[in-house]
Amino acid sequence: MITLAQPPPIVAPPQTNRIEDLQKTVSASRLNCWLSCRLKFYFRYILKITKPKTAALHFGSVVHLVLQQWNMSRWRKQPFEITRLKQVFETGWIDQGNVINWDGEEPNQKNTAWSVLGKYFTDTPIKANEMPEAVEVPVEADLSKHGLPVLLGVLDLVRAGGRIVDFKSTGKTPDNEMALHQNGVQLDCYSVLYREAAGKREFGRELHHLVKTKTPKIIITPADPMTEQQRSRLFRLMESYVNGLESGDFVPSVGLQCNGCEFINECRKWS
Repeated sequence: MITLAQPPPIVAPPQTNRIEDLQKTVSASRLNCWLSCRLKFYFRYILKITKPKTAALHFGSVVHLVLQQWNMSRWRKQPFEITRLKQVFETGWIDQGNVINWDGEEPNQKNTAWSVLGKYFTDTPIKANEMPEAVEVPVEADLSKHGLPVLLGVLDLVRAGGRIVDFKSTGKTPDNEMALHQNGVQLDCYSVLYREAAGKREFGRELHHLVKTKTPKIIITPADPMTEQQRSRLFRLMESYVNGLESGDFVPSVGLQCNGCEFINECRKWS
């Protein structure tokens, strides 16, 4: 009797496994990356190529950290203490574990970051005694009944009454209409997540831009609650994401968005 050796099990390449995982969930950041450039998405989320942290990203993350602590303090009914927030800022600025190419601009960037935060604390429309509904709350929405993956996200701040706030740091004064268009995917994702978590419709959405110009500015851009048309548009974009992952549609989108892309060298070698 001849015994045939069993063939080795078929093991999917790590890339295939990663695509399957990405098909199960989606987030605003992943969806925005996909819409910006599918090849960039491939490098970042499938090959998982890591790049050094940029000065702009560090600036934004530290500003976000301080704002998070400020919101947490109000949520916990703690008094506003600028000295404590300054300590959070100082610790966050140095405690990153990253080597950043500042090109000699770190002192100026650090001063600008604290200045724009000070401007926000002075001019913010949020009163000191306004109790947030939510701060840094992770939420997920199962969209399987729409044939879509689970939507994941974190609600940075929900103001009293159900106003969703997204903080942005930028070097250029935003145009309100363009800001709403460019951040529409993120705002609509937040609306879907809020409605899933709270069981009700949001009262509105707000973009709070901290503008790091020579003289810092704060620009508040309000938006109405998500409409049914915006919801349908978002779901259609998610459908494109799922179908594109399934077909391996990782083609580059060459254009102005290539300026400053961390994967420019990998893109040039792509074929």
